[in-house]
Order: sequence, then structure tokens, then C-alpha cells
Amino acid sequence: MAFLDLPQIASQTSCMAHTYMVFEFPNEEKAQQARHKLEGWKQAFRLDKKLQVKFDRGDEATPEGAEVAAEHESERSDEAKKGAKAKAPAKSAKATKSKKSDKSDEETVDSGPVKLLVRLYFSGHEKMSEKQWLDRIPADELFKVAHPHVIHEKDAGFDDTLKQFDTLE
Repeated sequence: MAFLDLPQIASQTSCMAHTYMVFEFPNEEKAQQARHKLEGWKQAFRLDKKLQVKFDRGDEATPEGAEVAAEHESERSDEAKKGAKAKAPAKSAKATKSKKSDKSDEETVDSGPVKLLVRLYFSGHEKMSEKQWLDRIPADELFKVAHPHVIHEKDAGFDDTLKQFDTLE
């Protein structure tokens, strides 16, 4: 209590450095598989706040894309209600037809490329861990296809990537 009136000494811990990895997947399915793998690592190695993942779907984030997705969702629920009222043999035939049409609708909606942004957030004394993750993630088979791009805090595009990551959900 006697030291409250003394000038504050600078903290001995420095700010934690961010490093971003940007992966460009050809479709939503591959991006979701990669996210699932990252979430598994995150749980297994207790990397709660040290490894964060966000999607950038590009044009699909627009309100028009959301409306299209909502229309497809309402069509699926209407088809499911109609299928439930039909008899069992007819239901199975209709269900397989509707599943095929749903898959083709999903492929057209999800066919665009998806960016997966990964933020590594390690403190100064965890440089070895950060290096291991910077080597491990892009080396995995799921991520090799996505043309990984690593952006360090000192790189030119870091500020743009930081803003992009903060605006995504």
C-alpha cells in the first residue's frame, strides 16, 4: 500500500505479437475441413486465445448472398414438410430427388473460393511454440492446397489483414 504514490514502472512484459496466415480454399467444404482440424489442435494443445480462426467468404457476405441462402433454407424446410406428409415409398423417392437438388443448390452457392484467416497470438517467451505452429499448419495436407501466405507484424500488408480479421465474425 505504501507504494501507490510512486511513479509506475514500465511493464516487463511486452505486447504479444500477432502473426496471420491466410489460406485460399477452392470451396467451402475444404475450408470447413481445415477449420475442423484447427479446432481439434486448438482443443488438444490448449490454444484457446492463441489460435483464432475466421472465414472471409467474399461476395457471400453481402446481403444478397444472405437472401439467397435464406431462400434455399426456406425451400428445404418446405420440401421437408411436404416429404413428411407423403407416404413412405413416395417419401423416399422424393427425398432422394430433393437431396440431389439441395446438393446442387449448395454447390452453386458454396462454389466460390473461401479465405480462412488464422491468427497466432503468442507472447515473446513462446517464440519456439509460434515457430512450431507456423511450420506445422501450412505443412498439413489440408492446408497445402490453399496456398498459405504468412503475414508477420512487420510486413507491409499487416495492417490491412488486421482490419480484415477484426471486421469478420
